[in-house]
Amino acid sequence: MGSVVQLKKQINNSYFQLKNSVEDRLMLVEERIKSKLESKVDLVQKMTDYHLDTGGKRLRALLTLGSAKLCGYSKGTRDVNLAACVELIHSATLMHDDVIDNGFLRRGKKTLNKIWDNHSSVLVGDYLLSRCFEMIVEDGNIEILKLLSSTSSKIAQGEILQLQHKGEVDMLEETYLRIISAKTAELFAAATKVGAILSDTISKEKEALEFYGRNLGLTFQIADDTLDYNSEIKLFGKKIGQDFFEGKITLPIILLFQKANSNEKENMKKIFSNDTRNENDLKYTLSLIKHYDIINECYQKAHHYINLASNSLSLFKESEEKIILENLTSFSLSRNF
Repeated sequence: MGSVVQLKKQINNSYFQLKNSVEDRLMLVEERIKSKLESKVDLVQKMTDYHLDTGGKRLRALLTLGSAKLCGYSKGTRDVNLAACVELIHSATLMHDDVIDNGFLRRGKKTLNKIWDNHSSVLVGDYLLSRCFEMIVEDGNIEILKLLSSTSSKIAQGEILQLQHKGEVDMLEETYLRIISAKTAELFAAATKVGAILSDTISKEKEALEFYGRNLGLTFQIADDTLDYNSEIKLFGKKIGQDFFEGKITLPIILLFQKANSNEKENMKKIFSNDTRNENDLKYTLSLIKHYDIINECYQKAHHYINLASNSLSLFKESEEKIILENLTSFSLSRNF
């Protein structure tokens, strides 16, 4: 029994273990981002300062740093610069996301578009992307430039695909996976592959880390979407039902619609066809999710991607970095922040 508890504790601590293992590099990433976002335009400076103050897990930057360390990168600061690039892409997509979704809260604080306006938020997001690509060009590696530019393109296409299927409660699970693969998993995959590219590793190791990142990203997004309907867990900075009120169709809703009876299906279609949803709509939906044990089913599907991610690291020799990255796959599902 003790060993099981110890293992669970190790898994839950894996994020902090990764953070601690590259803490000195992460501090440099933060400094690099801050210096790169300096602007003589007062509004740009205010908005980027506010964004930086909201913090974040910096998980994608950590994955770049951790992957580079796993592959033996130790000279120079290219890992720092490219980890900063990955974070800037992520930050830009969040700013654009909040405008598209009319979001009002992120990481426990008001979104940029709620404090200022949509126009400014879109443009500041574009500013972050342009700064990011300046840094990639400065790095000078064509493979990394191709990878991160392609990733940015795929993220944008994922956003458009999600908009195309907004409100469709009968969305195919395959379509949902295409959306989260593009919106989330592509950047995770790029973050881990960049670390391998920096280290001049063999193609198999690059592919393994890319595969690891992609499946970790899928696990992470499924967990995030499931937590939105899991009233048993209180997420810091995220209100239960946020995706529901924004009208997003995610895995819990897709699986629920598959199991619901004809009357429940009609009710769900009506709820998501409306421009807005209320607390009673959420209570009704949560009651159905509990009745059909949807949360458990979502986690079972996520475990498939956990296994894929973890197994992809098997070709790397045993090390502290490898153990941390393996445990991180389970952390992405068990986390509550």
